[in-house]
Amino acid sequence: MLTWFSFLVFLSTLSCSAEQQHENEMSKGVIDTSITYSIDTLMNNSILKGNFPGAVVAIVQKDSIIFLKAYGNRALLPDTLPMSCNTIFDIASLSKCVGTTTAVLQLVEQGKISLEDKVNKYIPDFKPFVSDEDTVDITIQDLLTHSSGLDSYISHLKKYEKRFNGNPDSLMHLIAVQSKRNFKPGTKFMYSCLNFITLQNIVQIVSGDRLCDYVQKNVFDVLDMKHSCYFPSNVIVPSDLEIAPTEMQKDDVLLCGRVHDPLARLLNEGNSGNAGIFSTAEDLSLFCMAIMNGGAINGHRILRPETIDKMVNIPISNDSVVGRALGWDVASSHSTLLGDHFPKHCSICHTGFTGTSIVMDLDARVAIILLTNRVHPNNGGSIKNVRVELSNIVSKMIDFE
Repeated sequence: MLTWFSFLVFLSTLSCSAEQQHENEMSKGVIDTSITYSIDTLMNNSILKGNFPGAVVAIVQKDSIIFLKAYGNRALLPDTLPMSCNTIFDIASLSKCVGTTTAVLQLVEQGKISLEDKVNKYIPDFKPFVSDEDTVDITIQDLLTHSSGLDSYISHLKKYEKRFNGNPDSLMHLIAVQSKRNFKPGTKFMYSCLNFITLQNIVQIVSGDRLCDYVQKNVFDVLDMKHSCYFPSNVIVPSDLEIAPTEMQKDDVLLCGRVHDPLARLLNEGNSGNAGIFSTAEDLSLFCMAIMNGGAINGHRILRPETIDKMVNIPISNDSVVGRALGWDVASSHSTLLGDHFPKHCSICHTGFTGTSIVMDLDARVAIILLTNRVHPNNGGSIKNVRVELSNIVSKMIDFE
């Protein structure tokens, strides 16, 4: 049923400025007006239904952004503020791919770690999987492909927040020693934030930098992603940034510039391997361009072409039911956002809980970036079907020969 509130939200839907739209039209590449109309209709109808208060959609083809548009509002509380193409989003679990995975693979390229390395090489008290038949150590590859068997998350966070007293090392010890190992590594798929917090700690041990500092220096700065960063809890968030707020907390504090994910925020102080990056559609477009161009854009490289190839392929040592490549999804039960037409042999994707997602076809060199704050203000939005529909719309412009 259409409520008066959702109707007001719909009426306030705004798109990019005329200048920004002109810049889009000047971008290299052509996008059919029927596709732009379908995207507009999907986004505006989704806002009207209350799926999210606002969104920014970017479509990348080769080295150009061929579509960039904002819809609706970035904030409904405490004031209604319009969305813009420059809005900075909490990209949630996209941080696993953009930040943590890239950092890990850079260290692999440098020979400082190996995908086959056992986690206990770096975290000595990290327990193996133990059964009556087997004792199997968990590897870096198992963590990247969500096939380690580690628990998905940590429950009762408030209890641990008091016990840890702001010490992230206590969180890693909890994962290493107490978290359940649910199955033999490499045999099944279980999406787990704990995998990527463990990877974060390996990056920090090997590089000597906090993950947030390593990614800033080796990814964001290299690609000139000027509006991308982490906001660790010891950093004051500038008040003039156009940040999309997320959820109102039980203490009536609205999260804005503080990572939404409770594990990253409460136990890992905003510097976390599972979530924590804030970014814009334009910055993420640069990242996708680099990935689709063999790891480099504008003469600046973050990964080698042979590493990019591994991102699209499920490791042969894993059971095929895992469906995950290195950091990215290819064919797991979470890959529905690829829609009905994106080919799994050359496409990768990932989602973020706050309402974000990336889909890339590395052969066609087309990427879809969808940024929403569906959890604003009360975690009531739904976006799964919107992601699928958007992929199906954009797939009409691709020749899948």
